[in-house]
Amino acid sequence: MSKMNKFKSFRERNKKSNGYLLRKTSFNVAYKIVRTILLFGLCFLILQPLLNKISVSFMEERDLYDSTVNVIPRHFTLSNYKIASELMSYWQSLGNTALISLLVSVLQIISCTLVGYGFARYKFPLKGLWFGMVILVIVIPPSTIHAALYLNFRYFDIFGLFRLITGEPLNLLDSLVPYALMCLGCMGLKSGLYIYMLRQFFRGIPKELEEAAYVDGCGKVKTFVRIMLPDAKPMITSCFLFSFVWQWTDSFYSRMFLSSDFVLLSNKLAGLAGSLDGYLDAKGIAQKATTAYSGAMIGTGTLITIIPLIIVYLFAQKGFVESLSQSGLKM
Repeated sequence: MSKMNKFKSFRERNKKSNGYLLRKTSFNVAYKIVRTILLFGLCFLILQPLLNKISVSFMEERDLYDSTVNVIPRHFTLSNYKIASELMSYWQSLGNTALISLLVSVLQIISCTLVGYGFARYKFPLKGLWFGMVILVIVIPPSTIHAALYLNFRYFDIFGLFRLITGEPLNLLDSLVPYALMCLGCMGLKSGLYIYMLRQFFRGIPKELEEAAYVDGCGKVKTFVRIMLPDAKPMITSCFLFSFVWQWTDSFYSRMFLSSDFVLLSNKLAGLAGSLDGYLDAKGIAQKATTAYSGAMIGTGTLITIIPLIIVYLFAQKGFVESLSQSGLKM
């Protein structure tokens, strides 16, 4: 009876609205269906390659050439992970990558937070020009200044002082100093994007909070540390995660600044295919990988590279989602 009453009520209301209620309800239902299909398709496009790599990583080589094996391995094995870990020097590469990513992320957050707050709150000469330079850092690809960066750190000198004192410039390559200098100078990987995000966030915070702090006797530094930074924690968390992830998978700067002896996950993953020409299988016998098995091993190496990133995201997802929900409202 309740369904019949609802149907009669809907029909009466639709009649009074000259069919508008039916058209609106039909549009909402169609919109939800289309939205569901699009979201499902988008999730499938993102997750399907990852799920395929997970499936292949547990297959023996004979399963890769078996047309009857599609998703579930017929001969389950963990040897692919063992071989990939050995070829990539996984634990050493993991430690080096974590060290560089953490260093870069912390330094980038410190410098970009200060610069972003300065652009949001202070007036200074040529402010528009300097912010235009920030936008250029976002737009211009790093490969454009590859040669200039290499020469700058290979023959590092400040107004010719080092050449005057020691007779030759400093060679800062094969160290973490270039990373530190670029991050502190807001020229690190994606630094322009972090400055822009933090500037937009600080602009959305009411100025009355700072004025109230000034009335209570706080100086500019104390106001920034005690008032602004706690409010910016979600956005800082988001920028930190972006910086950490992008640095984790970066091979452009690592190949330019570090020697091949300084093993990183991204570099080892890039050279994994070449390492499969004479790898040792689970029985310790030297083998040359076939094309299909090389693809499976590269997929396995990709998985063990991104697993730490997934763990980091699981612990920081609350702050990350909160920052995304706030950033779009404070332009």
